[in-house]
This record gives sequence, structure tokens and C-alpha cells, in this order.
Amino acid sequence: MAKKGLFITFEGGDGAGKTTLIDKIYSALQKGKRSVFKTRAPGGTEVGKEIRNLLLHKHDADLAKRCELLLFLADRAQHVEELIRPALKKGQIVLCDRFNDSTIAYQGGARGFTAGLVGNLCNFACDGLQPDLTLYLDLDPRIGFERARKAGLSKDRIESETLKFHQNIRKAFKQIAKKEPKRFIIIDASKTPEEVYTQAKEKIDALLKTSRK
Repeated sequence: MAKKGLFITFEGGDGAGKTTLIDKIYSALQKGKRSVFKTRAPGGTEVGKEIRNLLLHKHDADLAKRCELLLFLADRAQHVEELIRPALKKGQIVLCDRFNDSTIAYQGGARGFTAGLVGNLCNFACDGLQPDLTLYLDLDPRIGFERARKAGLSKDRIESETLKFHQNIRKAFKQIAKKEPKRFIIIDASKTPEEVYTQAKEKIDALLKTSRK
């Protein structure tokens, strides 16, 4: 299926501000008369909502690492097939909260599977679909934890993992940035929300200009 739209993904750890940024970008693109679709992973589809609940909100679920990985990939396959590819085919700009890079960082970097193995599985699950641009909000996990605590946010099953686990995730994200610097852009999430938005919007505007969408 030929891709006509633009696929932009957002990555980041707990407290980095992804949701706030995505909402601002979505609003700005709509005001600019762009056809834009916003979604999240896991949980973008009805099937995905069930998977998300099992993965993130069942704190007593003793999921094996392989089971966890394959559940994320099952969500990915359904998400791409049901929502993302159809939106791209319509020429929409798709904004997705997490995608393959999260799986490579979390299940690869933190759970111990090799990046190559996880990457190949991700490629199979999404039928080769890759983002045109990925914005990674980089933040020291300790600062992210403190932000979430002050905001009164409860932690899901994965957010409740150890500091070391989240430090390994951050390290894995930075390794992705080194491998794909043109697609995977690091944004300093310790900056103010407005500064983060301005930098992100500049990257997206540049992509829109080059793609003439």
C-alpha cells in the first residue's frame, strides 16, 4: 500500500511531557488546516485497549518477558492495519504516541532482548511501516519520576520498574538516535513546555515543507 500521508511518532520516558506536546502539535496542525490523526500505542484500537489494560494496568500480572514483547507487537500489528495505514492512505498526518522505538528501548534495552531481534519483530508486526520523523523527549528518569509525583500521577506496571530499568531505556533511545540521526530527533525535555513545543514544531514544519504536504 503506497503511503501518501506523513507518520510522526513521539517517544519519551515517564514525566517527559509527551502527552502535552502531542496535544499542542495536534491543535496547531488543525488550526493550520492540516488533516491530522492522533493515536497512541498500545491502545489505539479496541483490541489494543484490551492489550493495554493487560500490559500496563494489571500490576499483579506476572507476564513473561517474551509474552510482554509479543503483546506489544500484537497491538502494533492491529494498530497499523486498522488505523495508521488507512489514515496515511487518506493523506493524513498521523501523530502516534509511541511506536517501534519504544519496543526496541523497553523490551530490548531494558528487558534484555537484542535490538536486532526486536527490530526485526517490529518490522514484521508493522509490515515494514517506518515513521517519517520521531521526536524523542529526553529526560533524566529521576526528574521524570519527580514530575509525575508532583502531578499526582499513578504509575502503570512498567513505569513502576526500577530506576536502573528506566536508565537503560534512556540509554537505548540514545543508541537509536546515533544510528538514525535524521529520523530520530532528541529534544531536551528538561526545558519548559513552550521551548519543547517550539523545537518540535520547527522539526515538523521542516518535514512538512520538504514533503509539500
